[in-house]
Amino acid sequence: MLNYVVRRSVQAIPLLILISMILFVIINNAPGGALAPYLQNPHITPADIHRLEVNLGLIPPKGVPGWAWTIVRYFRWLGLVLHGDLGWSTSNAEPVTRAIGERFWATFELMGTSIVVALIVGLTFGIFSAVLPYSVWDYIVTTFAFFGQSMPIFWFALMLQLGLAVHGIPLLGGYMIQLPSAGISSYDTFNLGDRLEHLVLPTIALSFLSLALYSRFTRSSMLEVLSADYIRTAAAKGLPFHTILLKHGLKNALIPVVTIVAISLPSLIAGAVVTETIFAWPGMGRLFINALQQGDMALLMGYLCMVSVLVIFCNLLADVAYAWLDPRVKYD
Repeated sequence: MLNYVVRRSVQAIPLLILISMILFVIINNAPGGALAPYLQNPHITPADIHRLEVNLGLIPPKGVPGWAWTIVRYFRWLGLVLHGDLGWSTSNAEPVTRAIGERFWATFELMGTSIVVALIVGLTFGIFSAVLPYSVWDYIVTTFAFFGQSMPIFWFALMLQLGLAVHGIPLLGGYMIQLPSAGISSYDTFNLGDRLEHLVLPTIALSFLSLALYSRFTRSSMLEVLSADYIRTAAAKGLPFHTILLKHGLKNALIPVVTIVAISLPSLIAGAVVTETIFAWPGMGRLFINALQQGDMALLMGYLCMVSVLVIFCNLLADVAYAWLDPRVKYD
């Protein structure tokens, strides 16, 4: 297993280089390119533009084709990245590494909580639906899953704000619970209770789609496993139902679910961009939107490359999880 992990990690290096090359070409050929944040200034002159092109190294030396100079600029950028320098963020007036690092943990907190909630609730709903197929509970979960998969996340986030933050939740005795509609905290210092209150609405919005997806695949996989011969053999031996379900059934049923979890990560990251923007969550998704609006090419490159690393890393974790769930899987 260790050899496989090392081999896959080494194989990921050329893939990441290829992804970064494609991103570099696309971003530098976007309207404005590296000059995009400066061209938004209405007072900029052609002389200023030429001076910026020279200072940023955008003009190729005499006799060097434009495409060849793009390759040279890419390897210059890659050399800086290998030394931990992702460039300078023009929209935040700070290094890209610092801009991303300041907001990484806020995004990690939101995405990590959303994944945990989606897995716990989705797997639980899927297991109960498989145990009670075609029951009232099964139909309720199925309807819930279809709604979650077809619902636009931005609309659901706005409805959560309207229903649970603006109007509030009525309780007995005339009391109302109103959850915070935006932000990560109401205090300058860390307050756990306040932090959890601010985390509720964005977590519900971000985890809902994944939750619905996981419940459907868990139900389908569990139904297939529960009809297998070894499950009937275990029941004939008199094993308790919960032992059959959790020890013999769930572990095998989780194999296709692991694939779905790994594949759904990019959509979860995309959903984080929308969720963080709507709930004013100070994470990397909101940082990405601001960089996109202001043409901050260095910050866009840093963010997209980091997301690429996360996606590849999570796919590697999924492969490792296969070997743990199914001993028949060998990585030689």
